[in-house]
Amino acid sequence: MNPLWVDIIGWLGGLLVVIAYFMNTTGRMDARNTGYQLLNLFGSIFLIINTVIVGAYPSTAVNIIWVFIAISGLIKSFRK
Repeated sequence: MNPLWVDIIGWLGGLLVVIAYFMNTTGRMDARNTGYQLLNLFGSIFLIINTVIVGAYPSTAVNIIWVFIAISGLIKSFRK
């Protein structure tokens, strides 16, 4: 059994990523927006923590890639 904080951080990470996707899909937030990238960045970091502890390594790999995509987006938005 995992500690409660592992589940909480996993649910929070998933929620942040889903919020970003929802906001983008409904036109309320552009994917080039810094807020969108930060939601994805922190959501993925939280999911990485959860999936490493749980041992869900394919999900860990996907979220590591997602972090690099978010960092790339943040770099582009800060350069503008």
